[in-house]
Amino acid sequence: MKIISMIPARYSASRFPGKLMQNLAGKSVILRTYEATVATGLFSEVYVVTDSEIIYDEITNHGGRAIMSIQEYESGSDRIAEAVANVDCDIVVNVQGDEPFTERESLEKVLSVFKTDAKKEIDLASLMVEIKDWDEINNPNTVKVIVDQNNFALYFSRSPIPYPRDKEANARYFKHKGIYAFRKEALLEFTTLPMQFLEATEKIECIRYLEYGKRIKMVETTIQGVEIDTPEDLERAKKLWK
Repeated sequence: MKIISMIPARYSASRFPGKLMQNLAGKSVILRTYEATVATGLFSEVYVVTDSEIIYDEITNHGGRAIMSIQEYESGSDRIAEAVANVDCDIVVNVQGDEPFTERESLEKVLSVFKTDAKKEIDLASLMVEIKDWDEINNPNTVKVIVDQNNFALYFSRSPIPYPRDKEANARYFKHKGIYAFRKEALLEFTTLPMQFLEATEKIECIRYLEYGKRIKMVETTIQGVEIDTPEDLERAKKLWK
C-alpha cells in the first residue's frame, strides 16, 4: 500500500492573511509543517500543493517538493485531488498547512484504519481530540465532531455539538483536527460531487462526504498541538515551540 501526503496551502486566508508564511521559531509555518510531515517517515512522498508562487518558492528553495495548482479551488481536498490524479498511490493523507505540530503517533493511528479495512468500507479517516474548555467548545473557529458507537462521524459543526441542554448527561466534546487520510478513489470522486447547503453553510468541506453517504472513521488522539488560524494561535504556537 503506497501512502503519500499532500499539504494544501493557500496564501490568502480570511481570518489571518499570509499565515502560512508567518515566522515560527525561525522558519515559516508552512515549512515547519512540511518538515514535520516528512520527519514522520510514514510517506513515500510529501508535497505542498499551492496557488502561491511565494509558498512554492519557500518549499522548493529549502529542498522540498511543491506543486502549483492549475485552477483556483474553494477547498483543500479539491486542490490536492487535482495534484494527485496522475500520482501512483493508494492512500493520500491531507495535512493542513497550518499544522506545524504534525507528529507520527497520531498519523499512525489514522493509517491503521486502512490496514485493518480488508473490505475497503472506509472512504476516509480523520483525527479528533477531546476538548473540555468551554471557550474552545463555543469557538466557531474550532470544528467539532460527533460520532456513533463505532466512531464513524455523524456530523461536523462550528457550533457546540451536542447542545448541552442537560449538562448532567456527561457529554464529551471532540475537536476535529485538520488531518484526513483518503482512499485515492474517494478523493478523486470528491471533485465530482457538487457542494450542498450544509457544507456551504458551515464552511467545513468534510461535510460533503457525509451528505453523499460516505463513511468517515474518526480516530481519537490525545495530542493537541496548535492549528494556526489566528494571530493569537501563532503566539500560542511560539510559546509551545519553546
